[in-house]
Amino acid sequence: MTELTPLYDPRNGQMRVIGFMSRSGTNLRKILEYQKLFERTDGSSPYAVVAIFTDTYGIKCKADEIANDYGLPIIRRDLSGFFAARGLKRKNLKKLKDALDANPGNTQLLEEYKQQLKIRTEFDMANIRLLGPCGASVAAFAGYMAIATPPLVRAFLGVNVHPADLSLVDAEGKRKYIGDHAVIDAILAGEKELRASTHRIEEEVDTGRIFMVSAPLPVVLPPDWNPEDKALVQKVADEHQDRLKEIGDWVIFQRTLEDIARGRFAQDENCLLYYDGEPVHNGLRLP
Repeated sequence: MTELTPLYDPRNGQMRVIGFMSRSGTNLRKILEYQKLFERTDGSSPYAVVAIFTDTYGIKCKADEIANDYGLPIIRRDLSGFFAARGLKRKNLKKLKDALDANPGNTQLLEEYKQQLKIRTEFDMANIRLLGPCGASVAAFAGYMAIATPPLVRAFLGVNVHPADLSLVDAEGKRKYIGDHAVIDAILAGEKELRASTHRIEEEVDTGRIFMVSAPLPVVLPPDWNPEDKALVQKVADEHQDRLKEIGDWVIFQRTLEDIARGRFAQDENCLLYYDGEPVHNGLRLP
């Protein structure tokens, strides 16, 4: 018989969560609304967001607004400023890694990637120390735009939502629709429906184990559809992604946190996921 270990044991009490965000935080608002619904109807919630962490300053970041609305402490540390204080400019770590993978012999790219990763790691390690007093074991990555380095991955059980069905793979077994352009890529590939997925944060972007896959959103193309028209493609993708949030992100993200908090997700000795004792290696799929 396979021995399973719950990702969170509810006998330890209410699961404490830190919300990580960089911009509007709409996903974090939905998580908090769901928590408050439990508190009104059941008297308590299986999880509680206990703090907000953001790496961003500026009017696009709504962390202060959300923190004020829900009476939460906010920890803000500017990642771009962290680089600037060291005389460097923050760069897109994933793009650097992709460029390095395409040019493995480029020593300049390698050194730049190592330098960026080193500073990101220092940033995350300092953040982990600051967040320690919150007593949280779970991090909800609700629109957090910085890639988590290994220390941050190890410090929390990280949960993220992604606007694609991460169980879809190509002929090489690699996930088809990852990264920032997942919705565009799926539409241009001719997919007839879109789904959102929650997954565990792991060291490679969008490669973590899948918790849950949402109900489908049919792809509806306009009469003047032209895949060569970049502006039109972006407009159609944005409209679909907004609709996908309604039936996807804002359903499965908070439900995933709830089910983890209730001990319904577990893993075996090979770290494969189970839900209520049944294997869900490609995620629990909603109809």
